[in-house]
Amino acid sequence: MTKREIADVLNDIATLMELKGENPFKIRAYSNGARKLETLDEDLGALIEAETLGDIPGFGKALVEKIETLYREGRLEFYEKLKESIEPGIVLMLEIPGLGAKKIKALHKALGVSSIEALQQACEDNLVADLKGFGKKSQEKIAEGIKNREAYGKRHLWWRARAVAEPILEGLLALPEVEKASHAGSFRRKREHVGDLDFIVASSAPAPVMDWFVAQEGVKEVTAQGETKASVRFESGLQADLRVVPFKQFSFALHHFTGSKDHNVLMRQRALARGLSLSEWGLKPADAESFESGLEVDSEEAIFALLDLKFVPPELREGFGEIEAAEDAGFPQLLKVDDLRGVFHNHTTASDGRASLGEMTEAAQQRGWEYWGVADHSKASFQANGLNETRVLDQIERIEKLNASKAYSTHVFSGNETDILPDGSLDLEESVLMRLDYVVASVHSSFTQTEEAMTARIVRAIENPATTMLGHLSGRLLLRRESYQLDVAKVVDAAIANDVIIELNANPYRLDMDWRFWRKAAEKGLLTSINPDAHAPDHFDFVEAGVNAARKGWLSPENVINTLPLKAVTAILAKKRQHLRGA
Repeated sequence: MTKREIADVLNDIATLMELKGENPFKIRAYSNGARKLETLDEDLGALIEAETLGDIPGFGKALVEKIETLYREGRLEFYEKLKESIEPGIVLMLEIPGLGAKKIKALHKALGVSSIEALQQACEDNLVADLKGFGKKSQEKIAEGIKNREAYGKRHLWWRARAVAEPILEGLLALPEVEKASHAGSFRRKREHVGDLDFIVASSAPAPVMDWFVAQEGVKEVTAQGETKASVRFESGLQADLRVVPFKQFSFALHHFTGSKDHNVLMRQRALARGLSLSEWGLKPADAESFESGLEVDSEEAIFALLDLKFVPPELREGFGEIEAAEDAGFPQLLKVDDLRGVFHNHTTASDGRASLGEMTEAAQQRGWEYWGVADHSKASFQANGLNETRVLDQIERIEKLNASKAYSTHVFSGNETDILPDGSLDLEESVLMRLDYVVASVHSSFTQTEEAMTARIVRAIENPATTMLGHLSGRLLLRRESYQLDVAKVVDAAIANDVIIELNANPYRLDMDWRFWRKAAEKGLLTSINPDAHAPDHFDFVEAGVNAARKGWLSPENVINTLPLKAVTAILAKKRQHLRGA
């Protein structure tokens, strides 16, 4: 099995154990192990052969044995028996909004329901309402959740969720009763996609705030409304939750509901080690009965300071080493959208774009960018009207004339998104590649190659002296298509060795290379470019999603080539071309 396949099994084990009500620490060990495995730089096979996997923090003896068995045999008796012990229909119940493993277990034990259909019938027969811990309202919510589970169970791209989240926050902040308000949850942490939206408000008069929240435009359904909590759903199935708290509790609630769960666990443990108890309610001595006498703060920064930590930006609160960094040197100056001076990897009507060279240049100029780069498809991408050698040379000539005309203050670089063919060769002749300012090499076909073959294919393309950047590393489309099999660590090492940039494709469906790999890659010296992969002028906006991912990957301006001014970028690209011409 590959690393990814093994990680999937570990995640399944954690879910199945939760349904069975197993020890929470055991459950967390499997989910943490899966996450560590997904971001492991080292070659898993080499670690297993050297018997050093257990030396990595988080990989205990039992977990190592299971990983080794899966790697060598492709199956695990423990996992198979665990699956057999739980009826498949029970697992499917996790898709019902608001119904977690504990409630599913209680329903199964009390009513014997083992499928969504059986649970629906139990609701219709009024059996759920009579159960301790449920009641009529819970039964109604479960029945409604079953009815709408397909829509409600969807994840939503951060980019699309933003269109709902930002107007809500603006509306809350405009209310006279609101003292403070903020996004929370995975949206605030800038995860690539979210399950729902969370909002925290400080107010001493919650009723008007709640009334506004449930009555706002676009709400399809009010799923809950209390004195200080409310939940609504929109047509897309996206749920938004609001919590109103007293002013003195705001920072604690914001920190807690921003998460992530792993980050919060680490923070609570740190507080306990100092004789304190940290929660959404506040920070108090561990032996105090109430948070009423707890420590007061006026910001999240103060919470971290009370625990002897530097402030952790919301994007980094994922349990990926941020606590260790916060108690030591702190964090790099994270990238901002304003740091970008231009972009590469964009398309025009010459291939599959929807705007001309001039229109795209005008849009780049309006944004104040010093430069932008054309990278239309090459001929192998026939479905995208890819350019052959003759058309590429013609485009280069048109770009040169445009720059010479001084019609725009923004400089245009000539590039091409050149297909990496199945054998790793590039799609255009070397003489044409030599004429371009840069080449973005990308995979667009033969996605089903083995991990070994795909890795070798991409490494060969990286080793081609014409390659300037590697485009959308894994080929994934978020919520649509999984990435192809690939050894990311080997590709990163090859890029560094060959002075090749790996882009962070800012298209909200891609955000590829994944943020989970960037911290270690940047520490090794890998450079990136935040590329919108724009096919229309408004797609330049995608750079915000790319910067979000870069920040989650701990990237600073010095890790990103397109934070450099035009003169510096021109010199870097020219150096690559000169090397090629001299070869």
